[in-house]
Amino acid sequence: MKVAVFSTEPYDRIFLDQANTEAKANHELVYFESRLEPKTVSLADGFPAICVFVNDNVNSETLEILAKQGTRLIALRCTGFNNVDIAKAAELGIKVVRVTVYSPYSVAEFVVAMIQVLNRKLHRAYNRIRDDNFSLNGLMGFDLHGRTVGIIGTGKIGIILGEIMHGFGCHLLGYDLYPNPKFEAIGDASYVDLPELLGNADIISLHCPLTPENHYLINADTIAQMKPSVTLINTSRGKLIDTKAVIDGIKSGQIGSLGLDVYEQEDSLFFRDLSGTIIQDDYIQLLQSFPNVLITSHQGFFTEEAISAIANTTIASITDFEQGNPLKDAVKPPK
Repeated sequence: MKVAVFSTEPYDRIFLDQANTEAKANHELVYFESRLEPKTVSLADGFPAICVFVNDNVNSETLEILAKQGTRLIALRCTGFNNVDIAKAAELGIKVVRVTVYSPYSVAEFVVAMIQVLNRKLHRAYNRIRDDNFSLNGLMGFDLHGRTVGIIGTGKIGIILGEIMHGFGCHLLGYDLYPNPKFEAIGDASYVDLPELLGNADIISLHCPLTPENHYLINADTIAQMKPSVTLINTSRGKLIDTKAVIDGIKSGQIGSLGLDVYEQEDSLFFRDLSGTIIQDDYIQLLQSFPNVLITSHQGFFTEEAISAIANTTIASITDFEQGNPLKDAVKPPK
């Protein structure tokens, strides 16, 4: 198939081309650095399939144009699909597929890195040493052993994070609308309701998809229920967190440290080099000024294993569509 691939970086081209070759799929992959949105959708004219990423804007307007231009398949090279109007796509007869599994270890291990950087203040120590400041004042952390970790969302990533933190000797609390027996099989792990998790966890990590029901799951009310000086980590979806409420929580000391690999307004920032510009987002600028905040640009998934798996799954889904096979990773429209 002829496929328009949007929001591409050099690594996307390397891994997709490799997967295309190894599978002997012979798809014609045409790469665009541009994000997909209404003003760039004309680039996909004549392409029966397109491939998009997390910050591409596949809204109703974009879909209408895609359908008129002949696109019949949208392949998401990511797990989340909140950037696609799934109901509209179904109405227009456009199939949507995603990557349901890549490497859950990539994100879970990244969470542990964020926790330890914030806890042991490695980011601050690194900058101090570069200025020949070898003082330890202000760099004290705490032992993870014996601490309580709250995991909100216990799918594949949440389970692996629980196993890793259990290895540190942590107590585990989980919250999930659909409890997973694998979580409770981890030593010293139990499910509790959300208020109990918030009130008892020293570290809270979010691992749930974004839905209308959990938009701003972390807000002023839920932050008030948290243990003072809590460490909060979000590697899932930016809009799970009300940024203003979190900033207020940092200022009050209710949130002791914050690690963000996602951000609610990231679509205008992440995956771009903006070092020569004046960023107009006051919230992200303020967050960056806090010494107890660590922000990364949605890189939790970014390992060789994960990118390879994403590319292989994406190419396989495109091939299945071309050959009329069942689409095992299709996104079903809402009922």
